[in-house]
Amino acid sequence: MAYKDALIAELKMEMASTRKILEQVPKDKATWKPHDKSMKLGNLAVHVAELPSWIAYTLTAPELDLSKMDYKPVIATSTEQLIGQLDAAVAKAMEALENSKDEDYDEMWTLRNGSHVIFSLPKKVVLRSMAYSHHYHHRGQLSVYLRLLDIPIPGMYGPSADDMAALAAAQTAAAN
Repeated sequence: MAYKDALIAELKMEMASTRKILEQVPKDKATWKPHDKSMKLGNLAVHVAELPSWIAYTLTAPELDLSKMDYKPVIATSTEQLIGQLDAAVAKAMEALENSKDEDYDEMWTLRNGSHVIFSLPKKVVLRSMAYSHHYHHRGQLSVYLRLLDIPIPGMYGPSADDMAALAAAQTAAAN
């Protein structure tokens, strides 16, 4: 199996879970945050939606220079817009993965801010840490935000407590 095939399979599986959690994000709480040092819910949701694009950044260039970026996050005003951001990022990632070769993953990739090198690592390490694991970290953070807002959390690796409660309620209703 080519390395890209494993990454593609994982991306497909994980983005289904990401889609489910992003569908739960309430638009009327975009400025809410659990702590003064925390990111706002709307910003976090957009970050989760956009993170798969790091896969394309990593595979299609030797570096990313933050000082040359004119990044302005677009805070989604609807669930459809948020899912559209995710779909666009995943499409870019899938295209980059499909066009990659095993030898590409051993090439070095650098993240810098002007002359300051933040890190320089093989692309396969950057993909696992800065793209995939970074995404899962923030998706988990998003699930905590939703829990604190008492919004049901969809199951990602099997049924969630909310899924089980809904099932139990449905079984009780059916029995009555």
